[in-house]
Amino acid sequence: MWEVPIHVIDFEGSRQSGVVEYGYATLEHGEVVDSGTRICAPVGTITDMDRGQHGISEQRAAGQAAFETFWSLFAGLRDSGPFCAHNAAVEDGFLRAVWSCPRMSPDFSEPGQRIASWGPWLDTLPIYRRVYPQLTSHKLQTLITVFELQAELDRQAGILCPADRQHYHCALYDALASALLLRRLADEPELADCSLRWLFLQSAASDAARQQMGQQEFL
Repeated sequence: MWEVPIHVIDFEGSRQSGVVEYGYATLEHGEVVDSGTRICAPVGTITDMDRGQHGISEQRAAGQAAFETFWSLFAGLRDSGPFCAHNAAVEDGFLRAVWSCPRMSPDFSEPGQRIASWGPWLDTLPIYRRVYPQLTSHKLQTLITVFELQAELDRQAGILCPADRQHYHCALYDALASALLLRRLADEPELADCSLRWLFLQSAASDAARQQMGQQEFL
């Protein structure tokens, strides 16, 4: 199993409202050892469409701390391990919209290097697209269903998530879903020994991005 903590992150919100909920689940040796979630005050209007998706109203978010007040949390997480998400470009965009970059932190894709960036990210969306190209959909909920992880997701959510935030499009629930997808890769006999470096290569959004990181055979 991978040698550093991996922080699996999800945000709910939009460009207009900003982050209205964050959730993270930290994996160490395949187990969730830390997690957190918080509803945040919007910076703009929460539209009816957005509210219909994540279920957070302006009234509920009013009076909460703004996402920008959680700099120490996210900078600290980034310093201790790489970030992971399902379609990480979204989460990276939310972070960069508030803080263009963190302080200098380890580049976990290149041992010994340091970088002022929220990435490189691990991303379960391109990983699953490359490992399971035969699937017709690689959406988060679809993958949880296909790989029979729903019961375990609901079990963990029942322990870690707020009582009314135990479903898809809730930040910690979705972070836990992505964490389970990442963890189960080690259960595949062909992937049991996959390295962190290999995960970064498979997380690259395009073949060109993979080439920039360096060529590596599929295990």
